[in-house]
Amino acid sequence: MRPEGKTLSSTGTLENDPQPGTVEAPQDLAPQHEHDHEGHDHQHGPVLNPDCTRDLVLDIPAEDVSKAFRKVTRNYQRYAKIPGFRAGKVPETVVKRRYAAEIRKDVIDGLLPERFNQAVRDLGVVPVGQPQVTELTVDDGEPLHVKAVFEYLPDFSIDGYQSVTVEKPAVEVTEEEYQQELAELRESRATVEPVEEDRALVDGDWAQISYHGMIEGEPEAAPVSEEDSLVEVGGKDTVEAFTAVLRGAKPGQELKAEVIYPAEYPEPKLAGKTVAYNVEVKAIKKRTLPELNDDFAKELGSYETFAELETRVREHLANRKRRSVEGETKDKLFAALIERYPFPVPESLVQEQIDARLDRGLRALAAQGMSTDQMRKLDFGRLRAAQRDSATAEVKASILLDRISQAENVTVSDEELDREMQIAAIQSGEPEETLRARLTQEGGLARIREQLKREKTASLLYERLPA
Repeated sequence: MRPEGKTLSSTGTLENDPQPGTVEAPQDLAPQHEHDHEGHDHQHGPVLNPDCTRDLVLDIPAEDVSKAFRKVTRNYQRYAKIPGFRAGKVPETVVKRRYAAEIRKDVIDGLLPERFNQAVRDLGVVPVGQPQVTELTVDDGEPLHVKAVFEYLPDFSIDGYQSVTVEKPAVEVTEEEYQQELAELRESRATVEPVEEDRALVDGDWAQISYHGMIEGEPEAAPVSEEDSLVEVGGKDTVEAFTAVLRGAKPGQELKAEVIYPAEYPEPKLAGKTVAYNVEVKAIKKRTLPELNDDFAKELGSYETFAELETRVREHLANRKRRSVEGETKDKLFAALIERYPFPVPESLVQEQIDARLDRGLRALAAQGMSTDQMRKLDFGRLRAAQRDSATAEVKASILLDRISQAENVTVSDEELDREMQIAAIQSGEPEETLRARLTQEGGLARIREQLKREKTASLLYERLPA
């Protein structure tokens, strides 16, 4: 623990899962407090859930404290390098004065961790995260006194969980779904050819255009421009304002278009903005879809006939639909279990899950082009509040799966863990040995094993659902 009551990494979330049952060794201890900094105010450490919070008081005898101070001080004397003194000959008083803070920290680190963990075990609860210290006194020759609060995993009954069921939809692929997939494949192999006749653009045509746009109210912003872009007149992905000015236009014309982008527009730099465009029509083009025959199948891969392609497409659709239906059904099952078994959730777990969800969201926004400066302007208080219900549900589902996996004696073999490591190494581009060594050092292997156990437990419950 560092001053202001740092919170330990938590257990039991879907994103992060250090092993419960022990409290990480405190690194430095100071009472939890709140204060204002100039320009902003904040509270250190998360608010704890009183429904799953315990107090713990430890008093270590003065004799043990004095022994610890002597031992640590002698160690500093042995290795301290202070100008004017030979190595190993620095007087004790000088060492105590020069290294007072470091000696105090080492004494705390030597006296508290195991005693604290044993005291927690004696309480018979599974701690979550790092304790927040509210009182601490430690002086040479005096008893060490510490008071801390910590959250713990709630104890509750899951009797009857086997009877909790939800509807398990069929996963057969319909003919309509197959035809839709086939249509998308044809679109992916469509060719675009110029229209030679002298005529105007109509719906269904593809206009080859160059455009240059300025964002209203942002004169310093970079122009929104592109050369030789293809735009489908009347297409579902074409902004209506572009369709309106292009419809009826001919190559060589220069047009103006004002586009008011909705707030939910997927491109962050344009969302909610108004852009004035200058548009030049360069050419009219037509897209031609390929015939569904053996030649089309050969273009798509190692297929000799269209019948082979059809079989593969149906298999692919069936697998994709099965994964989708299974995921949605599991989510409904988790919701039913959460409703059946209400229990308090440690706030530190909820906050850590919110962090994980926001991290994923920010990465997605960055991938879509949002700049760091734009991210700084986001209302993170509102964003965190919006994530809270989903994060709480995920934490509850995680805790429930852990409890059910114990009841079902679900285990993860070394072979299963090895397969997961191989996949992770391929995805990360990191040698498996290097990845394994790093995760072992960080405690990541245990988290991966626990997550695999949850996934196996969820699959077990899903398979038991009545068809």
